[in-house]
Amino acid sequence: MLTMTSATYTGLSDGGPAGLIWSFVWTWFGFSTVMLSLAEMASMAPTAGGQYHWVSEFSPPSVQKPLSYFIGWMSTLSWQAGTASGPFLVGTLIQSSVVVMYPDYSPTNWQGTLMVIAVTILVWTLNIWGSKFMPLFQNIMLVVHVFGFLAIIIVFWVLSPRATAEVTFTHFTNEGNWGSTGLALMVGQISAIYACICSDSAAHMAEEIKDAGKTVPRAMMGAYLMNGLLGMVFLVSYMFMVTDVRAALDDASGYPHLWVFSQAVSAGGVVALNAIPTILIFAGTLTFNLSTSRQTWAFARDKGLPFSSWIGHVDPKLQVPANAVTITCLITVILSLINIGSDVAFNAIISLNVVALMITYMFSIGAVLYRRIRHPELLPSCRWSLGKWGVPINIGGVLYSTHAFFWCFWPESTPVALDNFNWAVVMFVAVAILCLLDYVIRGRRHYKGPVVLVEGFKGQ
Repeated sequence: MLTMTSATYTGLSDGGPAGLIWSFVWTWFGFSTVMLSLAEMASMAPTAGGQYHWVSEFSPPSVQKPLSYFIGWMSTLSWQAGTASGPFLVGTLIQSSVVVMYPDYSPTNWQGTLMVIAVTILVWTLNIWGSKFMPLFQNIMLVVHVFGFLAIIIVFWVLSPRATAEVTFTHFTNEGNWGSTGLALMVGQISAIYACICSDSAAHMAEEIKDAGKTVPRAMMGAYLMNGLLGMVFLVSYMFMVTDVRAALDDASGYPHLWVFSQAVSAGGVVALNAIPTILIFAGTLTFNLSTSRQTWAFARDKGLPFSSWIGHVDPKLQVPANAVTITCLITVILSLINIGSDVAFNAIISLNVVALMITYMFSIGAVLYRRIRHPELLPSCRWSLGKWGVPINIGGVLYSTHAFFWCFWPESTPVALDNFNWAVVMFVAVAILCLLDYVIRGRRHYKGPVVLVEGFKGQ
């Protein structure tokens, strides 16, 4: 929810306050069909593998193996990119606090990258040697989340100057120089999509949760509903305080929310308020890293990745997939290097996260839709079922995922040059080619697909 404070630059530039609000509304409703579909599949087949397992279990037998393999790679890519976005935000938010306190300081991209690497090392350390303390830490962060939300909302409502309701709900911007405001809105909706995605992280912890078939879908939908409702309250409050979009976008810190804070409190107050989303994003990064490493470990366990035996190893003493955590953190460091040569590195990372994730949603929901229409008698029984609404909700999930997949490849602004190019398309195609090569060379011989272990496979 509070992640939105630090991930609204593209939405403000391409859409403005009204664009961010309305894009969040349609994104939340559209993505709810995806979440409902995923929650049902998590109840049918609770597994750390998530989408690639569901594709293997529900798709037509003739394509189960190659499709599952491809979706496993795309799922790994999406979670790795999503994990990289957390340290990027934390590192650059810390750097932005320095800018606020010392206006003469001129931040550089390489310094921000060093901060990202430092945060990643801390995440790696805590997730390997401090995993047993994670439940306590997450409970503490829940309290911080609630009180942090209240603190920022109170500052917004009491101390900040505000725009009129007409401006907030009807003022659209096109700072990216797109051909029309409608096109700018489509490009800027990635801010809203980023706020909604990865609510399925609980699904990848299913093998470590008791009674997962019931608990996981409830946790997924409960978190999605709560964050959506509170997120809407927060976003509307935030957008009321953006009285000058251009000034917010041009703020020296690089983060529009710090400009909003500065209109209400002193420099010290800005840093104190900025500490709230920084701490919470760091906490979310720890959890995200846990889910990502489990998904990567699960796919390696099924021989879906090169060096699968090493990546899929679980440390017998620590009882964590330490090698998968290490690989995840190394990929975060590699992706952070984009920031050295590009001013839109964060947009590229979250675009990569979204497009790879959306293609896994398209195929996994499409697979269960195929099974639901062609062989409904072979759907596994579950305690969290969509019932008669399954077909329309699944169709909605496939359509929305396709919509988001298409728009998240677009650059932030025009004309397109090297410094504002959306490198997500290059990285996505490169990984897809690597996936194809690995399947031809190694995967088709070693990867069997989790469906061979699923009870009832003979029914197909």
